[in-house]
Amino acid sequence: MNRLLTLLSTLCILCLPLFTTSCSTAQQQEKIKGHLLIIGGGTTDRLRNKIVELAGGIDDAKILVIPFAAGEAAEEAGIRESQRFRDSTGVRADFVVFEKGEADLEENLRKLDGVTGIFFSGGDQVPLADMLRGTEFLERIKEIYREGGVISGNSAGAAVMSEIMITGVELVNTSNVRFRFIREGNVEFKEGFGFIDFAIIDQHFIQRSRQNRLINLVVEHNLPGIGIDENTAVIFSGGSRTFEVYGTRSVMVFEPRFTTTPRTDELGNLSADVIEMRILLSGDSHTLR
Repeated sequence: MNRLLTLLSTLCILCLPLFTTSCSTAQQQEKIKGHLLIIGGGTTDRLRNKIVELAGGIDDAKILVIPFAAGEAAEEAGIRESQRFRDSTGVRADFVVFEKGEADLEENLRKLDGVTGIFFSGGDQVPLADMLRGTEFLERIKEIYREGGVISGNSAGAAVMSEIMITGVELVNTSNVRFRFIREGNVEFKEGFGFIDFAIIDQHFIQRSRQNRLINLVVEHNLPGIGIDENTAVIFSGGSRTFEVYGTRSVMVFEPRFTTTPRTDELGNLSADVIEMRILLSGDSHTLR
């Protein structure tokens, strides 16, 4: 009997971290009150109005444009995108620009006061991620999300949403035909902002035939991939794994269901036996398993 009790106690101790992790994840999801609105490219007035609606409506919303994906033209992009919000929705909208390493200056952090909606504009996701990753500024944006705000991004601003962020660079293929094969280590990725850690986001998807590069990462990381076309968004609410499609084009979803472990041949070409694919239209919902 004593040996049995000892065994049971040991099993309980071993299982406790798993139980604690599960509870912690559930608690984190319960704390999230906000929305993610992730746009594949080409932000329309309809999509801007949806952002404002989720951010509290015209009277209560306050939008902050973060334009660092535009690189040296960041200030110009910030002026342009914030003006588009004001013109198309009548909402209060502003932008912020600063030099690398200055994100956590008090004057920049104050820009987030009262903000209920963030918009990461398009361009190149790498400088955007490099500018904000690891800063208090980004942590405060995540707090806005947890407290009920909407975090939105277009094109590069969409790619940066996932923890695994596609950069658009190939590491193995050097030909002029881009992403011509599915091969181990070919698709470069970096650390994104991690608003989504259970899927990989890609943008301008069907429009630019980007299926190969997303499938490549789906196989390598055993994570779902969401390819969002232009003038279209996916909307996640409350930390859920369920999203709704909103816009005028399509979203493709690739979900790995491997029954055997992916393999490579002598050239590094990847194998995968089961990947479920869906093509979703505006109004459709899907839950990532």
